[in-house]
Amino acid sequence: MNVEKWLKTPKGYMMAILIGLTLVAALRPQDHIGLLNAGVSVVTALVIDGVAGMLYKNKKKFPDGGIITALIIADVLSNSTPWYLFVATTAVALLSKHLIKTGRKPIFNPAAVGLVVAIYVFSTGQSWWGSLALLPIWLIPALIIPGIVISIRVNKFPQVASFLGVYFALMFFMAIFHLGLPYDTPADALRIPFVNSTLFLAFFMLTDPPTSPASYPKQIIFGSLAAIIGSVVFANYGGLAYLLIGLLVGNLANYTLMRVRQKKLTEVMVE
Repeated sequence: MNVEKWLKTPKGYMMAILIGLTLVAALRPQDHIGLLNAGVSVVTALVIDGVAGMLYKNKKKFPDGGIITALIIADVLSNSTPWYLFVATTAVALLSKHLIKTGRKPIFNPAAVGLVVAIYVFSTGQSWWGSLALLPIWLIPALIIPGIVISIRVNKFPQVASFLGVYFALMFFMAIFHLGLPYDTPADALRIPFVNSTLFLAFFMLTDPPTSPASYPKQIIFGSLAAIIGSVVFANYGGLAYLLIGLLVGNLANYTLMRVRQKKLTEVMVE
């Protein structure tokens, strides 16, 4: 594989940025173990995607997508999580990629699936430490600038912009009118570390090409829907999964609309 050429691809950009964020976040002494957790997740991804590659006779030898999923999971799960739950969460994520799919594309963002299962089944904590949420606020440009670069590189900027615009507008509206829960209030969602986790999801998970639409109008709808669902879930239930649930609902809507279009096209061709 030509490493220099690969680094210029969207996946190359994404992996480089995620590794950079992980290294910066690990500068915090309490998060040194995050590098070990990331290594555990990556090794798990290499094993699972390697086995899947042999089963499906996939000629692609470097599982960059699986490594990206592993890094996202490692950057989101709390570093107090036992190592074996990093293995389990990464395994669930990648199994969802290989089993819940249409054609060769997964229906749901694999990392989001794994992280939701981690919350509700494994009862793990999530600190989104890789979003630099636990570091000083002046470091947030180190999250935003690479995030904008990758969203443009994968041609998903309208999707990211619509998600962030709708999400922060809704949270601001609910905060002004004191809507939502008395704890984990919408006003809290406009503060650090909630802002960091929102930006991380928008730049590095929402932009996943296989599980989101390609055209700009559909991207705007997708991003807006994910933001609305996430905001409503947060306002009514709080917790950790609201952003992930919004993303997964957007994935499901994208898949459903795609199937409807395919069905209509088939009917037209038959006629």
